[in-house]
Amino acid sequence: MNFTGSNKELVLVHKEMKKCSLDHSVNVMLTPQFYTMRREELPVKYLYQAKKIAPSLFEGFLNEDGMYEYFVFREDNQWVFIAYNPDEIKSFLLSKEIPAEYISKVFFAQQAPQLFTKPVVLNEREVLMTIDNSVVLVPKSVLSGEQLTGTFDKSFTPGGGISLPGNTMTLIGKKEAIILAAVFSVFAVAFFIEGWQYEQSLKVQKKDMQELLDAYPALQSKMQRESVALKYKMIDTKERKKRDIVKTLAAMLSKGVTLTSYHMNEKRFKAVFSCSNDKTVQKVETMAKKSHLNVTNSKGSNIVVIEGKL
Repeated sequence: MNFTGSNKELVLVHKEMKKCSLDHSVNVMLTPQFYTMRREELPVKYLYQAKKIAPSLFEGFLNEDGMYEYFVFREDNQWVFIAYNPDEIKSFLLSKEIPAEYISKVFFAQQAPQLFTKPVVLNEREVLMTIDNSVVLVPKSVLSGEQLTGTFDKSFTPGGGISLPGNTMTLIGKKEAIILAAVFSVFAVAFFIEGWQYEQSLKVQKKDMQELLDAYPALQSKMQRESVALKYKMIDTKERKKRDIVKTLAAMLSKGVTLTSYHMNEKRFKAVFSCSNDKTVQKVETMAKKSHLNVTNSKGSNIVVIEGKL
């Protein structure tokens, strides 16, 4: 069984493509004609944090009338943000006789830049290729015939993609469903055995705990136990506050705002932002004040300093 769909036919979708007549499900890969991409180095560690920042990074770059969604992934030490309009993509695919129910997964060309080092011909005028690690459309006329050797097939399928709304295609067939039912039955038996073993282990742990309390009477004091618990709760609270501050500062990054320096220790933090104009200065200050952070900005300066205690 292949749940990633990498064994399916992969269709390269571009504006000049011919109509398809499908009677089976396929994966599709979109050229940059269908998405807007940004690559940024940000002080965030986790994917969910990067996804929260995505909308602010595309302010002023997208059609305000469109409803956009965002696909985010890590590329070396940078985050790659892709904005796309699902409705426009669905409409275009339908015009090429590729209805949503026949689309298994949707991928973006930028997910496989290493595979487009050899140009892939799209039509008589354009090719798709990687330049400076970005997959872009290039006029065919600027390349010689010897360079046009790239071949596109399902080997270009990346590890993860998106699903378009309205895709009602069954993910697995009847045969695979039967196999999965058998596998889950085995899991159910395994979980039952594991649960029984856990219950026995819990009894042993309770016995060991009682022996520990008997050996160290001080721990039997509720006040003593609460003191130990409070100590670790304070540590956890401080770490949570650090993560919240990082997320708040990262959300301030947008078009025209650059993080020039950042420092955090056990007691304090300080971040310095460089803004392109007064409007972005005001925006950063408003977001900082809303989060109850200390803001410093010299009159007439585009430098905003945000700092505080932990």
